[in-house]
Amino acid sequence: MAPMKAGDAFAAMRGRRVAILGGLGFIGSTLALGLAESGAGVLIIDNEAAGSGANPANLRGCERKLELVRGDIRDTAMLSRRLSGCEVIFNLAAESSHLGSMDRPLLDLNVNAGGSLAVLEACRKVAPDAVIVFASTRQVYGRPSYLPVDENHPVRPVDVNGVSKHAAEQFHQLFYSVYGQRTIVLRLTNVFGPRMRIADARQTFLGEWLRRSFLDERFEVWGGRQLRDLTFVEDVAEALALAAQTEKAQGSVLNVGGCEPISLIAIAEHLVQLGKRGGYSVKPFPANRARIDIGDYYSDDATFRRLTGWAPRTSLPEGLQRTLDYFQRHFVDYTGVSAA
Repeated sequence: MAPMKAGDAFAAMRGRRVAILGGLGFIGSTLALGLAESGAGVLIIDNEAAGSGANPANLRGCERKLELVRGDIRDTAMLSRRLSGCEVIFNLAAESSHLGSMDRPLLDLNVNAGGSLAVLEACRKVAPDAVIVFASTRQVYGRPSYLPVDENHPVRPVDVNGVSKHAAEQFHQLFYSVYGQRTIVLRLTNVFGPRMRIADARQTFLGEWLRRSFLDERFEVWGGRQLRDLTFVEDVAEALALAAQTEKAQGSVLNVGGCEPISLIAIAEHLVQLGKRGGYSVKPFPANRARIDIGDYYSDDATFRRLTGWAPRTSLPEGLQRTLDYFQRHFVDYTGVSAA
């Protein structure tokens, strides 16, 4: 399939009724804005939980183009009312903290696995023809046996979050095979960009690095030689939209990768050079983090690219610069304090 052109993934959704669960968060809001600008009817459902990526600033100035409902994906009655008539449902609502999942395992399981099952059951009853795109994580693979990691790699999570996400994946495949629900699971790698959570390291190490850089502080790089493939959030939003339009992807679990693999130290160097402030120190892993670190990871996403024509368009330096530019203007909205 020929590579997509910028905006094509969203334009094809014009006039369609779309629900984005977790749409006030980092990835969800980016997807919502792209779809709404292209003329899709966008419903956002988000419980705005404390400590999540939900932030009203993510949609500031665009609220009238969207319908926003405060609700929890575990509320089956609410889902049945709201999802009726939706043609496409993007499930991005989740507990996403790996370390947090070890501290609160039952909550993580309840939201990620139980919540996903509630969404699927509601759709089975009120939106049986809807396409459901579920955002999973590369964390389900655990520590790689080989690189790059393709979809045939063994699944052996190293934390509760990976287990709960894999359970949710299995529910999606079950509903596809038993009920014919048109489900697609995408295993995302490290996503970064404007609107990401930077108040702390709850969702991503890069958010913590960004915040400290803006405050002209040093941040810690644990280990540093680990390889990662980062994906810019707008590229991920387009991948999600394309997945929803690709019939041959239905019933599948697919990797979505990103930039060329790069070490954490090299990422830190890019950030310091582009931001022109702060610095970093290489430190050993804290014990609680070392237990769930997966080491090197980068994806083989050839199947997704072949099916959809998708490829990331944003290089790491460009994506970091655009992220820095965004938070230069909006830093206080995401941290409650002014940048240095």
